[in-house]
Amino acid sequence: MHRFALLLAALLAGPALAGEPISPRFNADPSPHAFKGGYYLYATDDASNSGTYWDSTTWRLYTSKDLKTWKDGGAFLGVSVFKWAKPDAKAWAPEAAYRNGKYYFYAPVGGDKIGVAVADRPEGPFHDAIGAPLVDKARDANAGAEPIDPQVLIDDDGQAYMVFGTRVPKIVKLGADMKSLAGPIQDIAVTGFPSDDPKKKYGEAPFLHKRQGVYYFSFSTGWPGQIVYATSKSPMGPYAYRGVVLDYLKISTNHQAILQDKGKTWFFYHDALLPGGGSHRRSIAIEPLSYAPDGSILEVRPKPPTR
Repeated sequence: MHRFALLLAALLAGPALAGEPISPRFNADPSPHAFKGGYYLYATDDASNSGTYWDSTTWRLYTSKDLKTWKDGGAFLGVSVFKWAKPDAKAWAPEAAYRNGKYYFYAPVGGDKIGVAVADRPEGPFHDAIGAPLVDKARDANAGAEPIDPQVLIDDDGQAYMVFGTRVPKIVKLGADMKSLAGPIQDIAVTGFPSDDPKKKYGEAPFLHKRQGVYYFSFSTGWPGQIVYATSKSPMGPYAYRGVVLDYLKISTNHQAILQDKGKTWFFYHDALLPGGGSHRRSIAIEPLSYAPDGSILEVRPKPPTR
């Protein structure tokens, strides 16, 4: 049997293993969440792009009960939900959040805007929450070169923060309604990069999570890039560089997400894991994430896929 057919049969028959793609369909830029007693993973749909650029116009949803076996929920939303967006605008790395009985979807559109949609259920249907971009490069001060890759952290005190951006990381407080900005867009300062490694810098894919009172800021260092992290006692920073979470991959992008649930922590990423995969045809996989006694993150070393 052709090795792709073998892999497809394995994916459909049983749970996904560490280092294995969650689906036989190309997908990328994971945004995983524990919603309604299950797991919802929002993703960029690489299977519908041209194969030569990240130009898909829809987002994909995957669901699971156990983080092992995943169901493809289809293209649940497209850029057409935002009437202010161009019909062919690029649908890049998404994010979702839950608050006050509503589900919010943060969508980078066209590389220069971030929209926000809202729904009563995690799978939708979603509709445009405000009828305009939440962040707009042409409108908002300090939105940066590319306001993309949004990610939201709701802190213990109820304050929500959104990080985003390429080359210079950005952070902004969200209003209690989750669909407005509650302050100016600010730069995140990261200090302590190794002076002997000029490749250690912020590139894209910002992600905030909190553990034992410490804020962890992870991100990609570029194209290609490592996933590295820094820590702070404040969500606004400054952050001190701590080390590598995931080393370089054989593709041009590296994009992660971290899910904390039921006392465990999981690391989501994408790589070229399926036959025909590459920098524009990526696949999401999951690994456990562990910490040393001092709180430092232990580097994730994915097992090679069994193809």
